[in-house]
Amino acid sequence: MTAPDRTFAALADPTRRALFEAVARSGPATATELARSRPITRQAVAKHLSVLQAVGLVAGERVGRETRFTAAPGALEDITRWVAEVGAARDRRLERLQRQLGR
Repeated sequence: MTAPDRTFAALADPTRRALFEAVARSGPATATELARSRPITRQAVAKHLSVLQAVGLVAGERVGRETRFTAAPGALEDITRWVAEVGAARDRRLERLQRQLGR
């Protein structure tokens, strides 16, 4: 599985997407802090965060007894690059079609 595939797979889950978004927008947070505003347990949040960490979307730093999670720098670079490549390929196809149609 490629890096974009792993990233898309991790973000396919709405709970993981929400957790990633929360960490990306609000900054460092622990699983306990993130669980407070969600209808899932701290353990479930921790599992989701471990999936996000495994694909490089978040990084965890141990602070005392807890781990604070932050959005990893460049976390979305792989999928941003993939989207740009797909968009550029589509643009090239449209340009060729327009030339063929004489426009």
